[in-house]
Amino acid sequence: MKTVFDPSTRNELIERIRSIGANSRRNWGKMNVYQMAKHCTIWDEWVQGTQPEDYRQDFLGKIFGRWALKSNTRNEKPLPKNTPTGKRFTVKDEGDVEKQKQRWIEGVQAYGQFSNPTFIHDFFGKMTEEQIGIFAYKHADHHLRQFGA
Repeated sequence: MKTVFDPSTRNELIERIRSIGANSRRNWGKMNVYQMAKHCTIWDEWVQGTQPEDYRQDFLGKIFGRWALKSNTRNEKPLPKNTPTGKRFTVKDEGDVEKQKQRWIEGVQAYGQFSNPTFIHDFFGKMTEEQIGIFAYKHADHHLRQFGA
């Protein structure tokens, strides 16, 4: 299974990020390219722990999180279209697409030195490093497919 901890998978993601531009059209969802790239950057920073964070699993996650995590990390099946986004990851502003893509690329590269043993997903709960790697890949892949990359 693909994981962001594999250098060749990170390189593949980076090439796909480079292939999108300000005029890329979305296949689903509401975000434009800038918003999607910033969303992914914020999400990667959250997972990697580069921003101060008080990690907690929400109530519904305590009920359904383990099942959903296993469902999303047990095979190569991509994340479904229109998967909901948490409020903390919703981006409404506009900005420079190329600069944001570069920040996202740097975030993808940073998975090569990943170390965040305190990470707790707000829905899935505590994840193994293997699960983090698989899900981080699927998250990036989901948004790149959203824009045809």
